[in-house]
Amino acid sequence: MNWQLIIIILYFVLTMVIGILASRKTTSSDSFVGAGMGVFAIVCVACGQWLGGTATTGCSEYGFTSGISGWWYTIANGVGMLMMGLFFAERYRKYGEVTIPGIIEKVVGPKSRTVCSVLLIFVMIAVGLSQMIAAGKLGQSLLGMDFTLSCCIFAVIFIVYTMSGGMDSVEATNKLHIGFMYFGMILAVILALREMGGWSSFKATMDGIDAAEGTRHFSMFGVGASKVTSWIVASVLSAGAAQASIQPVLAAKDPKVAKKACLISVLVVVPFGFFTCMLGMAARAMSETGLLAPIADAKLAYTTLIMHFSPVVGGIILASILAAVLSTVSPIILAAATMFTKDIYQRRMKPQASDGEITKVARIGTAVSGVLCCLMAIALVKSSAVLDLVYAAYTLRGVLFIVILFGMYWKRTSERGVCAGVLVTFVCCVAWVGVKIVTGRYPLYIGSFAISETYLGVILACVTIVLFSTIWKQTDLEKAARAQR
Repeated sequence: MNWQLIIIILYFVLTMVIGILASRKTTSSDSFVGAGMGVFAIVCVACGQWLGGTATTGCSEYGFTSGISGWWYTIANGVGMLMMGLFFAERYRKYGEVTIPGIIEKVVGPKSRTVCSVLLIFVMIAVGLSQMIAAGKLGQSLLGMDFTLSCCIFAVIFIVYTMSGGMDSVEATNKLHIGFMYFGMILAVILALREMGGWSSFKATMDGIDAAEGTRHFSMFGVGASKVTSWIVASVLSAGAAQASIQPVLAAKDPKVAKKACLISVLVVVPFGFFTCMLGMAARAMSETGLLAPIADAKLAYTTLIMHFSPVVGGIILASILAAVLSTVSPIILAAATMFTKDIYQRRMKPQASDGEITKVARIGTAVSGVLCCLMAIALVKSSAVLDLVYAAYTLRGVLFIVILFGMYWKRTSERGVCAGVLVTFVCCVAWVGVKIVTGRYPLYIGSFAISETYLGVILACVTIVLFSTIWKQTDLEKAARAQR
């Protein structure tokens, strides 16, 4: 009997049931995209954005190769949420918008809302694509399923329950996912350390590996200062414009709840990477001592360790990984649909649409976003450039946060300047990543420090917004609108 498959199926069924039952609370377009949310609900939905495939399989890979320093990934995400909570959550909530482009309209103008919405929808689809590839690969490597079939099964599950209840369904299912993720990770760490004979035996084995290979698995900077600082910069900027995690914050009952939820989210996001890095290190140590078969590819460390456990335990831990993917994908496709519905359909195409029409479009947009993520994952799974392009998409989120900062604090920011600056920065960042894909190196280094697309995006966004706002100055209408803010 395949207990792993049975446990996964049961978890999927439970997720579907919870999501569909929660949809009964959805009575309007506002409730579909989020409205009147409390602290716990916001935390569960917002954290799903940060605790996906990268925080699980990605951090475990870093744990295997570089050690505990891979933890910086979720620490950086926590720093971003901390900055968001301390300085922006209350102010964002007071604008009364439910999308990042909506906030950009408030601080810059309506034309910039449309441009930024289109680009941010692209970002959301790119991030969802990466999560779908992670899900498909897990189904393929652990359950022996065909990759295409695995992606399609996942897509049907999260599309059905997200489309049925929107934010109400995402909130209800993410409460399950977050708890199950932590349970599975902690259980796996405990069992791995116990099998190795405890912490002292584990540390002695890792110290032996470090001595032989010159690595530093217990150093917090084993991945390198460039990687750590890049993660922090990208996370701080992304946290200010990550639609999937900010949408529930914008839907908070009031500004105080929005701020409190962001700060509590830090406590949920940060510890998670420690456990997944520990699992990668445990896989390395167990492989070294012969408890696991030799692992040649760090990407397989986590899955190899899971398959080593008993079928029931392995099934529980596998379900916790898949929970991480589901907790991320659902908010992402809902975020993409929300931006299309609010920023393009309702704002530009049909301002007088009824509430029922808006809800219908939001549901259709959710389904279309999920299908796109699935189809693109199947089409691009063999492309080695996918992750590089996804990281470029992450950079664009940071660029949009810079737009918000300019709109808030630089009085000369113009709509045309922002639109031109964002488009130029986007094209240059994609080209920058393209050079890296072709040559294997970034075009510019300062010593050994790589100027990644994150740094390029920050610099270009600041320079181009100032330059183009100086060339295309504010109109009288823009000046009047700014005076009223």
